[in-house]
Amino acid sequence: MEQRPEDFDDHRLTGALREWGIDAAETGYLPVGFGDHHWSVTGADGRRYFTTLSDLAYKEYCGPTPDAAFAGLRDAMDTAVELGERGLGFVVAPLRTGDGRSTVRVGGRYALAVFPHTPGAAGRFDGERSTEEQERVLDLLAELHRQPPPARTPRTSLQPHGRDRLAAALEETGTPWRGGPFAEPARELIAACADALRDRLADFDRLAAEVERRGAAQVVTHGEPHPGNLMDDGSALRLVDWDTAGLAVPERDLSGFGTDPALFARYTERTGHAPDPAALALYPLRWNLGEVAEYLGWFRAPHTRTRDTEQGWRGLTETVHHLATTPVPLP
Repeated sequence: MEQRPEDFDDHRLTGALREWGIDAAETGYLPVGFGDHHWSVTGADGRRYFTTLSDLAYKEYCGPTPDAAFAGLRDAMDTAVELGERGLGFVVAPLRTGDGRSTVRVGGRYALAVFPHTPGAAGRFDGERSTEEQERVLDLLAELHRQPPPARTPRTSLQPHGRDRLAAALEETGTPWRGGPFAEPARELIAACADALRDRLADFDRLAAEVERRGAAQVVTHGEPHPGNLMDDGSALRLVDWDTAGLAVPERDLSGFGTDPALFARYTERTGHAPDPAALALYPLRWNLGEVAEYLGWFRAPHTRTRDTEQGWRGLTETVHHLATTPVPLP
């Protein structure tokens, strides 16, 4: 997020870092990403770290309540830790605290994870990838998907998170929304695209029924292996942001690469799994519907105009317009 959380300052951060035995000499807020808050930290011994502070009230994909979200987040981070300890060098896993925890609850609202400084540059969320880059990432995913699942790996839901919220919003566009400056614009946007959004929900249900009918085996998935979550130091790729790790069909990770079977030839050779066209179509739709539901939860609740809510408004409008204008391939 671009803006710091109002109730969590650097002093509170340095206190929490003692759980890892880190005596922070320097901290700096990093206005990067969307959803979590990040700081760079340099310890008194000169070691560098990257920290992630998660607001558990906005971690619905990990759990519907702050307590459930913390449990789900902890299990996802524990999964990354175990994968890293197995020797998967591309997994940027959180560091353990002195008593072995991957994630620490800070008050009732937040959870903190600490990562080693990772060299390299991340791509953009919507960045284009060359064929060579796609093959490199697919090789990583093939290795990940062949792993026996760690015991704590969360199970993912096929349904988009917040679907009930989206369905309710579609039925409630006839009365004003009063959460803040983006509430009424959000209502008008949803009202204008309501028929298309209902069609996309129906498309989703048809695809989900087909995927469930085929019953493919589930594997450990990262959840969001887009360019923004890949660090490239010129010699190796590493995957960051494992809070979405979970058990799912492989297409949860593969759907961002398109539907051309030729692209997955080496992946299929390494894993024995030929991607299912229905699942490849399902997961981008699931992502977009979940994004709309998340933004609506934000804008129907009390909020103000900030750089982050402005970015969220752009995200909502782009995603709704994409859903309204882009046909869903139904195999």
